[in-house]
Amino acid sequence: MSARGELEAELEGAVRAVRAGEVIGIPTDTVYGIGIDPSRPDATRRLFAAKGRPEHLALPVLVATVQDAGDLAELDERARRLIASFWPGPLTLVLRRRPGVVLHLGGDETTVGLRCPGQPIARRLLERTGPLAVTSANRHGEPPATTAEALAAVLGGAVAVVVDGGTCGGAPSSVLSLVGPEPVLLRNGALSAAELEPVWSTAPPGDVG
Repeated sequence: MSARGELEAELEGAVRAVRAGEVIGIPTDTVYGIGIDPSRPDATRRLFAAKGRPEHLALPVLVATVQDAGDLAELDERARRLIASFWPGPLTLVLRRRPGVVLHLGGDETTVGLRCPGQPIARRLLERTGPLAVTSANRHGEPPATTAEALAAVLGGAVAVVVDGGTCGGAPSSVLSLVGPEPVLLRNGALSAAELEPVWSTAPPGDVG
């Protein structure tokens, strides 16, 4: 992990790179990720090319705060209860985008997968950059990187800056869709349906905020 001064320099460099439309590498509470400003189609193209990811697979978005999430997506009572219980942490919520929100993520343009990571360095960065589209740091179909060194070795010049947060080897996030009337667990990750269902089932499906 970088020393304090080095980390600050890496964070500043990452912010500049994001604003320039470049791809950056960041630590998360699951594995290392590569991220971009999702408002820039040029940045999205760079990320898909670096990873070799099919563009029909939508990129998830990391946020620093619930407010950031609410600016991008409609948060009903189910979402708010799940966020209160499991954010920051390994839960990605697939939600309907707010009208007028334009994000270049691939996949369905009416929805967005949001997560607030439980990794303090990642959140410090997100507080400066705003929401970032982030996917695991690897070539599509290969194991993700768990260290900054491994990320640099695999993706090399495709990534402008790598923020070193030490080793990241947590379980992948669980992905829960709240787009329809009934929640659907799209990926069974760090959180199980048995942990999530008591929280969402106590909330009515309406009251979109």
